[in-house]
Amino acid sequence: MNYERKEMPVLKKANMRRPSCITAQRYSNRSLAFLKIQQYFLAYKDAKRTIDLKPDWAKGYFRKAEVEMATFHFEKALTSYSMAFRLQKDDCSLIDSMRKAGRELKKDQRADRQIPWLGAGIGIIVGVIIVLADYLIVDKPVLVHPILKVLMTIAISFIGFGFCKLYRYYVKNQRDSLLQPPFDLSGENDSLDNDSHEEPNGNSGSTRMPEGRDNQKKFTKAQARHRYRKGKSN
Repeated sequence: MNYERKEMPVLKKANMRRPSCITAQRYSNRSLAFLKIQQYFLAYKDAKRTIDLKPDWAKGYFRKAEVEMATFHFEKALTSYSMAFRLQKDDCSLIDSMRKAGRELKKDQRADRQIPWLGAGIGIIVGVIIVLADYLIVDKPVLVHPILKVLMTIAISFIGFGFCKLYRYYVKNQRDSLLQPPFDLSGENDSLDNDSHEEPNGNSGSTRMPEGRDNQKKFTKAQARHRYRKGKSN
């Protein structure tokens, strides 16, 4: 965050005085710095800002693709690498990056297809173990009818399938959250806005303190005059 604070005044001056290519270069460098410290939201934001300032520059799409690869958004990364390659076709490293993104995308898609069925297979094994344990270990088996045994196995298999589906859905949501703004920062901004709205209305405690002090001063002066008069009459 200190790096961001140091760069913001420079970026503001660059927007006013320098061409867009130099400003885009600064955003690109800062995106790389944020990526190295795993501040993915800020890195992604600067990468998109680089593309907005200089859309015909391949480096902006490359920075965006690098953040997407780091956050496991392989399909988006492949698209960004392709856009960078269209603008700079003589760069062999972009071809290697596209191939890597394609391989990771295929692995991720294969995991989406296979993991739920793997959970279903594990559920079948667990169901068979439960049925055998009920038949061999328990004195009075609960699952007497064969249809009940089959239904028990199928039910546990469906539970395993659904659990793995939910797991993959959870993984996708976690990946998306890496590119979302931090919740604590927005909360601080909201609290600051609320404080700024409350201060002009005079509802804060700081405006009430002087009134209490004035009342206390008036009360003590009245007591002093009363005591003075009482002593004088005596």
